[in-house]
Amino acid sequence: MKKTVFILLLLPLFAFSVHKYYLALTEIEYDAKNKSVQMIMNVFMDDFELAINKDFNLNLELASNKEPKNVDEHFFKYLKQHFKVKINNKENSYRFIGKEYDGNIIFFYLEIDDVNEVKSIEIQNDILVLHFPDQQNLVKAKINNKRKSLFLDKKNDKGLLNF
Repeated sequence: MKKTVFILLLLPLFAFSVHKYYLALTEIEYDAKNKSVQMIMNVFMDDFELAINKDFNLNLELASNKEPKNVDEHFFKYLKQHFKVKINNKENSYRFIGKEYDGNIIFFYLEIDDVNEVKSIEIQNDILVLHFPDQQNLVKAKINNKRKSLFLDKKNDKGLLNF
């Protein structure tokens, strides 16, 4: 459902161009029952592919029959370098659950386990900004029924949300 809403809202913006807008969305939610922070990040596939190919000197050819079987390893390596999360002032490692392609968008599923409570989340996100200076990374968080958001970009790639 979230994917559909996101696509329906953003699709008209990109319909008449080869998407000269550079925006990635990360949604963060705390699951108190499972004591985990769940994150869904979506980025434009062509931009992400270009960044990884340049940074790691690869030729991934995503969503084709030439896509390497270990592509998730490259994705996770890139994400770990460019997307960092601190919960309650403590840096946390997240697990790469998987990815999903939907048209020209990649959805990444990430999770942090063993989180007893969330008082604050600090995000550092410079996904794609090296190769696309106009890149903006929107972060939306829902923690204990409170919603907050951040806009991060090349000049300001770090933000703090208190709950």
